[in-house]
Amino acid sequence: RMASKETVVLAYSGGLDTSCILVWLIEQGYKVIGFLADVGQNEDFEVAREKGLRLGAEKMYIEDCKKEFVEEFIWPAVQANAKYEDRYLMGTALARPCIARKLIEVAKKENATYISHGATGKGNDQVRFEIACYALFPTIKVIAPWRMENFLSRFAGRNDLLQYAAEKNIPVSATKSKSWSMDANLMHISFEGGELENPAIAADSDMYMMTVSPEKAPDKADHISIEFKGGFPVKVKTHDGRVLEESLQLFVYLNEIAGKHGIGRIDIVENRFIGMKSRGCYETPAGTVLQEAHIDLELLTMDREVLKLKQYLKREFETQVYNGMWYSPECEYTRACIALSQNVVDGTVHLKLYKGGVYVMSRESPRSLYNQDLVSMEVEGDHNAADATGFIRLNALRSREFQRVKRS
Repeated sequence: RMASKETVVLAYSGGLDTSCILVWLIEQGYKVIGFLADVGQNEDFEVAREKGLRLGAEKMYIEDCKKEFVEEFIWPAVQANAKYEDRYLMGTALARPCIARKLIEVAKKENATYISHGATGKGNDQVRFEIACYALFPTIKVIAPWRMENFLSRFAGRNDLLQYAAEKNIPVSATKSKSWSMDANLMHISFEGGELENPAIAADSDMYMMTVSPEKAPDKADHISIEFKGGFPVKVKTHDGRVLEESLQLFVYLNEIAGKHGIGRIDIVENRFIGMKSRGCYETPAGTVLQEAHIDLELLTMDREVLKLKQYLKREFETQVYNGMWYSPECEYTRACIALSQNVVDGTVHLKLYKGGVYVMSRESPRSLYNQDLVSMEVEGDHNAADATGFIRLNALRSREFQRVKRS
């Protein structure tokens, strides 16, 4: 035990792991301050505050990060069309730098020597949290219980935590029946662990919380419109004719309407940064709709060669964000380049939502590169069909030479 109590700010969720860690840290002789970021998870924050204080936290910070999460983290991902390994919309990976930034603000305010978290020693989140925190506060020290010998020797897993919680009168809602773990925020809910660890076992359809099963979705489609300015969503015309312009409000609406139609469920195996494969189930309703609309508008407004370069940058960005490098020089550079490509991405996309599907019905833009006269079969426009003869012959030249040498 230490002579004077050092301060540690614990990223606290109110769940089994962090509740036990809070009590364990106090047992180790630390002065614990609880920090809980509201990034849109459906939780009773006052109950979590009271619980943290009752368990012995000196203070509890509950910070509302929803608006900044949408505008400063989700929107750049929408601009990028970010989708790790072509499948995962990265709801957790995008939330971590947002949470870490606020956690460090609290650590600085409280003159804390340490921060702590409940991320496992096998996952991506430990990497994302800690790299972000070191970037923002280089002298901070990290206590990661799930990597510490004296913690692991005491708690082999979930059952040991439940037993400890019972001994220490820590109220927990966790039971042994629902074996998977869940991470929720405004962008998505992820499910992993427990029975989901076997990729051969189908996930229980009742597990999902933001979306209905497509089979149970309404038999009638809903039509909505999304307007973008500079690649950011700025206005949504709802299925019932309302107009939403505030970022958080329109994002929450898109989650609700897409969830109602069963949009945004995936069940995947992915490559973790740490080197192992993992199976996760995700539901990302608003993110799925926004990406479909944004990709469509880019194809209308963005030059072909710029788009190719931007697709390369998108790949880099996805890996940077997934691996926890949000505050790295390369990720800041990538975001700036992607943002520059979005200057032309203005316009409105009209969508139909139905039974798990997002269908683009039409689109319009003041920056459209689509020239109807030029492309029309009825009008020649500024195009001389005879020019195509030389164009085709020149483009065939490499292939002709390649085949000639092959034949010889």
